[in-house]
Amino acid sequence: MKFAIITHVVHKQKGNQYFGYAPYVREMNIWFKYTDEVIVVAPLENKDITAIDLDYNHKRIDFRVIPNFNFIGLKNIFLAVLKLPEIFLKIFWAMKNADHIHLRCPGNVGLIGCLVQVLFPNKIKTAKYAGNWDPKSKQPWSYRLQKYILNNTFLTRNMQVLVYGEWENQSKNIKPFFTATYSGLEKETIKKKGFDSGTHFVFVGSLVLGKNPLYAVKLIEKLIRKGNNVTLELYGEGSERENLENYIQENLLEKYVVLKGNQNQDVIKQTCKNSHFVILPSKSEGWPKAIAEGMFWGCVPVATKVSCVPFMLDYGKRGVLLDMDLKKDEQKIKVILSDCNSFFSKSKSASDWSQKYTTDVFEAEIKKLLVK
Repeated sequence: MKFAIITHVVHKQKGNQYFGYAPYVREMNIWFKYTDEVIVVAPLENKDITAIDLDYNHKRIDFRVIPNFNFIGLKNIFLAVLKLPEIFLKIFWAMKNADHIHLRCPGNVGLIGCLVQVLFPNKIKTAKYAGNWDPKSKQPWSYRLQKYILNNTFLTRNMQVLVYGEWENQSKNIKPFFTATYSGLEKETIKKKGFDSGTHFVFVGSLVLGKNPLYAVKLIEKLIRKGNNVTLELYGEGSERENLENYIQENLLEKYVVLKGNQNQDVIKQTCKNSHFVILPSKSEGWPKAIAEGMFWGCVPVATKVSCVPFMLDYGKRGVLLDMDLKKDEQKIKVILSDCNSFFSKSKSASDWSQKYTTDVFEAEIKKLLVK
């Protein structure tokens, strides 16, 4: 089978190897097990390989470079219009050459892919919508357009769209799905320590406004000011790093809040094992891997009520759903900090739930989509 991926993920090249954001590539390598040849249509940049990059594991990869683009600001819109003919053509020919078309959405490249795939109604297609599929959520027009096209069985045929969560009034194209990081062999019986030597929180994600890392820092600060022995480690990089550094320094939080930068999967895994809570006050998510991974290792999740997160946290029974109000959220966490039995119960419940979603189960579901 010749498998074509249309994706916005920016790649890097080293020799004959192509690298991308590790969680995405790790997932695609599972898909690749059931393909003979892979066409990748994506942007490529000339930058060094970092700890969060991983290479594709396939012997026959046909990488077709398209320029990166966005529609933010008049200048970028003008440049995007100039680039669109080349992007359309490369996506068109990749789809024409492929036996199976796979779109990665949402994103600017995914939007173009959604439009071009209409021209191939008889080809077998899948799309992974990694964002928030909630029809009631406020989203950019480009995201709403992608969702409309993918959900429309007249425009989009022979397509299975993998979305996070179960939503009412969806077409036959839509298939509730999940994602996974760890295998069944990695399962462990998790035994967390109590709070006697301190309570440890971990944030894993890009340090950008959308992930709200500053809110996580402020919540920890509020707990500290109320006499709680808590610490926070933040893993990731992004445009908010300087603001976070300044806030930590100005509020004398260096002993309690530490920015760890980008780290590999092994470091994140060990950190989650040693932490009590995983926190993600994000504005928008699909299936937040950081939360699912923390839960796998017994961390009690603290996250916003977006997308399928309430389902993941069993509507608060195995975690804390944030109101994005510092006073209210501090009180919710203090209830758990004052009752170790409550913490241990939520920790076990979180681990038991997350360990159902292993890469073995994930691969079995992917195989069903590809092998007929």
